[in-house]
Amino acid sequence: MSEKKKFNIEYEIKSSPRILYSFLAEPNGLTQWFADDVSVRDQVYTFTWDGEQQKAKLLNVKENKVVRFRWMDDDPQYYFEMEIMQDELTNDVALSITDFAAEDAVSERKLIWNNQVEYLISVLGA
Repeated sequence: MSEKKKFNIEYEIKSSPRILYSFLAEPNGLTQWFADDVSVRDQVYTFTWDGEQQKAKLLNVKENKVVRFRWMDDDPQYYFEMEIMQDELTNDVALSITDFAAEDAVSERKLIWNNQVEYLISVLGA
């Protein structure tokens, strides 16, 4: 498997961390913006897109703060993480995405995240 490059993108989201978190960690929340269908069993999430299934293990979760997954068919050092950050002064909320992709696929992967998060923002009505 080729080396993957870590990248990070941040989105400003007008939502409370608590509401946003439910869309990042709960199957019915994730189904509304991330995948066509999501189910979870024993910390393993099954994401379905256009009939294709991909499984990811939940590696880390902090309520209203962070969710980290690893694709089951990927090398152990790679993961994708969605972190909710809130500015202490302004209370502005941002969603920080950390992911890995092959060097020549980073911009494409960022584009996918941009589209998904845009969809999430519309679902949140933010």
